[in-house]
Amino acid sequence: MIGSKAERLRELSGRDDRLFIRFDYSGHGASEGRFEDGTLSLWLAEARHVLRLAGGRPMILIGSSMGGFLALLLAREGSGNIAGLVLVAPAADMTFNMEAEIAKRPDAQEALARDGVWRRPSRYGDPYPITAKLLEDGRHHRLLERGLDLVCPLRILHGDQDPDVPWQHGLKTFQAIRAADAHFTLIKDGDHRLSREQDIITIHRAAEELALLHEGKVESSAASPSR
Repeated sequence: MIGSKAERLRELSGRDDRLFIRFDYSGHGASEGRFEDGTLSLWLAEARHVLRLAGGRPMILIGSSMGGFLALLLAREGSGNIAGLVLVAPAADMTFNMEAEIAKRPDAQEALARDGVWRRPSRYGDPYPITAKLLEDGRHHRLLERGLDLVCPLRILHGDQDPDVPWQHGLKTFQAIRAADAHFTLIKDGDHRLSREQDIITIHRAAEELALLHEGKVESSAASPSR
């Protein structure tokens, strides 16, 4: 993972003498593979494997968009030693939302029926190939319907100008999570990526707060459960 946001977060974490692991899922970024060969189950297995590299150390997971969704799934299954979650515009139940979008688009339905894949337009570059197997696999990873009991603290950061995962969805995700220490922060004029310097500093501060909280160096600001 060599994006500017990941690079800057690594730099800031290094200043705090923190171990920092970053990676792209297969078919994403610098990783090998094709996006259309991926499923949530595959990407979750990859995230689980990378988490094992921490060797049992307590980790603060920072996940953006789909990565935020997968971080929640890791927490739900109890993988690793997760000491806190910092989620940027988490795309929880993303394939369920894709199916709802496809249901309104005859061209997408025709492409899936004919080719097994619909190339969803993207504002960031080439279209995303959405496959029938991705959608089918996603039905096994629904999270918002039943909610999630989270034992670690949670911070969700969302831009109020996010065109891809609206902030209302981030709030819906927040409301579906039962946790003793959970905050939802809406960032003025923030987009989906939250990659401005002030956004990155906010993400880093949230992660560092949770690290210090785990170490007992600061007290929790939670007065009551989020639900």
